[in-house]
Amino acid sequence: MPATFGVVDLFAGPGGLGEGFASLLDRDHLPFRIGISVEKEESAHRTLTLRAFLREYRARRDTLPNEFINFHAGLTPEPDWSAVDADAWRMANHEARSLELGTTAAATAIDGAIKNLRKNFDDTILIGGPPCQAYSLVGRARSRGKRGYVPEKDERHYLFREYIRVLDRLRPAAFVMENVKGMLSSTVESRLVFEMLMEDLASLGTGRSHFYELRAIRIADGKANLQEAAQPSDFIVRAEAFGIPQRRHRVIIIGIRSDLARGVSLASIDLPGSTRTVADVIGNLPALRSSLSRGHDSTAAWQDTVAGAAKFLAGIYRDRNSTQLRNIFSALAKDMKAATPLPRTATALPLGYGTANDDLLLWLERPQLSAITQHETRGHMASDLGRYMFAAVFGNKRGYSPKASDFPLELSPDHRNWHSGVFNDRFRVQLASEPATTVTSHISKDGHYFIHPDPRQCRSLTVREAARLQTFPDDYLFLGNRTQQYVQVGNAVP
Repeated sequence: MPATFGVVDLFAGPGGLGEGFASLLDRDHLPFRIGISVEKEESAHRTLTLRAFLREYRARRDTLPNEFINFHAGLTPEPDWSAVDADAWRMANHEARSLELGTTAAATAIDGAIKNLRKNFDDTILIGGPPCQAYSLVGRARSRGKRGYVPEKDERHYLFREYIRVLDRLRPAAFVMENVKGMLSSTVESRLVFEMLMEDLASLGTGRSHFYELRAIRIADGKANLQEAAQPSDFIVRAEAFGIPQRRHRVIIIGIRSDLARGVSLASIDLPGSTRTVADVIGNLPALRSSLSRGHDSTAAWQDTVAGAAKFLAGIYRDRNSTQLRNIFSALAKDMKAATPLPRTATALPLGYGTANDDLLLWLERPQLSAITQHETRGHMASDLGRYMFAAVFGNKRGYSPKASDFPLELSPDHRNWHSGVFNDRFRVQLASEPATTVTSHISKDGHYFIHPDPRQCRSLTVREAARLQTFPDDYLFLGNRTQQYVQVGNAVP
């Protein structure tokens, strides 16, 4: 009988990495079962718990509950899940824990779960990654600006040591540790954090018969396999090579327990033959308009604003004798005035939903659903809509997102650093024919880095579009307010 592994998921967020493990089906067998997942942020933990409930419910009945279908579609308020299935809800709360790693309470709960996993499964797997803010280049720059900030005292630098503690206690068959590229260059007390991490991992074999062989994912001849790393950068995994519609580059360390490591370098998987794009995964979602964040908002006001922006841009390029761009913006100005009004939110399932002959769409689209959800736009300043339109048109024609120097001076925002190069990518359009840039939690802010490629929509991406780029299926419902939903999606692992 095939082995079944109990999974410990630390720093789980809304559960992206765990979803990948728990969803793998190998000849009608689920080799990975989530034993415990740990997340301290309240809204992410709610999402994690609901997903655990649905996983347990589906395992028992091979379907989703009607109560979830209706709640997902926005037809009913969130039900009492314990009344829907008391046993499944109890199991979900036993699996998804709201704990702060590094505390005594968390250590006690995890150690108790480890005992159960050893009894109930053939072996175990440890997955997760410490919070990335302290390691990321942007996070470190922001922290340096805080009065009294001392890097050596930032507890986030040391949260990976709780991961190490659990790893040492659990002694799983394998572990997966994920983090940002900035981890490779982050230092504390003049020492590279990555070196400290590798030393801690290496020390786990001291005095033990079984230690961990550390592997990096390497690509050659259209296949991926596990090899020893010659240098730290070998641990960087480029997600787009694996069929993810996003250029997400992250450090991923895989450890194989030495008693199981024989022959691991010979194992490989075939990679997709083509790159997946933004249009592949969000191109069939309903078109939307944003709202106007200041002043009166209505469909007519929005259409007047974007039509005016297109007419203004056509005038700019008439003066510059650029026939191609002038014609595009002139046509947009006419279309915007005459077009059928776009809604701000849409729930209708796309035509042919769930029937595409495409592995990625078959994963994303769930036929049991009755609606698309969390596909709702936010508000933007009227002055930004012209910049969004310009960026989308420029990206479509030039094949790259415009830098600050590519914008007409007439579109310059009232920002003293606009021409300094500091905010060169202040407005970034996602190209329809390319993988997206890295989806991060910054998408929760203003959306300027995540502009939709269709110039007729003049907006940033919705939560559902961002979730699809992160390969979350459509039945993955993110709880909390919209800002919290964006943060959950941006912080997740595809």
